[in-house]
Amino acid sequence: MGDELTPREKCHLITRNLQEILGEEKLMTVLKERDLKVYWGTATTGKPHVAYFVPMSKIADFLKAGCEVTILFADLHAYLDNMKAPWELLELRTQYYETVIKAMLESIGVPLDKLKFIRGTDYQLSKEYTLDVYRLSSLVTQHDAKKAGAEVVKQVEHPLLSGLLYPGLQALDEEYLKVDAQFGGVDQRKIFTFAEKYLPSLGYAKRLHLMNPMVPGLTGTKMSSSEEESKIDLLDRKEDVKKKLKKAFCEPGNVENNGILSFIKHVLFPLKSEFVILRDTKWGGNKTYTTYEELEKDFATEVVHPGDLKNSVEVALNKLLDPIREKFNTPGLKKLTSTAYPDPSKAKASVKNSTKNSNPEDVVPSQLDIRVGRVISVDKHPDADSLYLEKIDVGEPEPRTVISGLVQFVPKEQLQDRMVVLLCNLKPQKMRGVESQGMLLCASSMGEPRQVELLDPPAGSYPGDRVYVEGYESGQPDDELKPKKRVFEKLQADFRISEDCVAQWKQKNVMTKLGNVSCKTLKGGTIS
Repeated sequence: MGDELTPREKCHLITRNLQEILGEEKLMTVLKERDLKVYWGTATTGKPHVAYFVPMSKIADFLKAGCEVTILFADLHAYLDNMKAPWELLELRTQYYETVIKAMLESIGVPLDKLKFIRGTDYQLSKEYTLDVYRLSSLVTQHDAKKAGAEVVKQVEHPLLSGLLYPGLQALDEEYLKVDAQFGGVDQRKIFTFAEKYLPSLGYAKRLHLMNPMVPGLTGTKMSSSEEESKIDLLDRKEDVKKKLKKAFCEPGNVENNGILSFIKHVLFPLKSEFVILRDTKWGGNKTYTTYEELEKDFATEVVHPGDLKNSVEVALNKLLDPIREKFNTPGLKKLTSTAYPDPSKAKASVKNSTKNSNPEDVVPSQLDIRVGRVISVDKHPDADSLYLEKIDVGEPEPRTVISGLVQFVPKEQLQDRMVVLLCNLKPQKMRGVESQGMLLCASSMGEPRQVELLDPPAGSYPGDRVYVEGYESGQPDDELKPKKRVFEKLQADFRISEDCVAQWKQKNVMTKLGNVSCKTLKGGTIS
């Protein structure tokens, strides 16, 4: 089809529904000479969800415009981004992404033979690419690297060097994939401007950048793989789709941050050039819209009811998802899904008690559920001046309420936003009328006057990171420590601070995957 279109018609297809284009004047120059070469990359991290239909729909536009399209499965990026994809699962997740993205494209009628698929590790480990990474690192400041990744790379208090490398690799991909343009969401803008700034410094051409808007999720915020309530998974059952759409934010007449309307605009209309509102005859019967603007106007004036809008999207969405569900309804792909994205609760159940000694009186440190946390807020206990009431993020949907007796030892301002170490599986206990859901672990001096210091997780830690004793990392913690068994009390006797200020149990280091847990100065102290 692309050969039959004029450069201006191709330009319209390429740019429609985009939020922003960097270098638009160059686009027409290229199209007057030849077809555009463009790539879209996706880091192989969490499971793709229905918002991925937005770039898929745009890729269909590119192909209609005669573009040469490359899809990059950015496996190395997935690992560099704060290890969102563990190394041992990287290959499996890349396989999953390849299979599901191709299934999505087939479900919307995109011919796969017109596309080029490539993995990042196919070329990013080459001598030439590696040398360019070093060359780039000699030019880029830490400030620019961090700023470029601010909207994409997982942000933590102490960022890993790997996250700072991420934007540079994405910039170099434009040169090594030999494209004219990179396509992505508007959240990639800082990386795109980073590429425009630094690629010419290496002698490489500045590329075009095409940006989709970020589609709101079902809750009205960005649709995210890590937020279950904001998204519909590609393999969700029909009843799950119905349930999630029913709960979705879709206020009558409100067209702002409306994920339902955005999905219609950016996926369903470009694919079908129309959308049908399905409704009972007593409410006017079905109505076919040939422009999105007409539908939005009717919704804004409440001619279209949110319930009818949701029901109509449900029908259209299930038509897209049915062939994907069918493709993955095979033993091989079911196994790939479960191994690439293991269910934490099933894994825990299968190995529960596996590390416990056959003697029920013996206890081991892997029974403790110790995690890195971040103090979100800290206030004085309403009924006790010697106690703090803290809200602590430990990687769960809601922060935990924790009561601690640190008022006389740690100033309030030193606790706020601090990374801490929290024992999470003590039985919740009320302290002066407020239930405490964990215990902050601290180092204490042996003599008088008593000194107390919070334990410090290693740099780069993130709320929810597991803390364990060296040699006991494979064990699973108890769901809840039974007070009568005094598990923590028995283990606590052997927790100490080393002469290097490292937390230890029986001279084995307390650590996370990033390094040792420590304190500032209390050598030889106890831990409680």
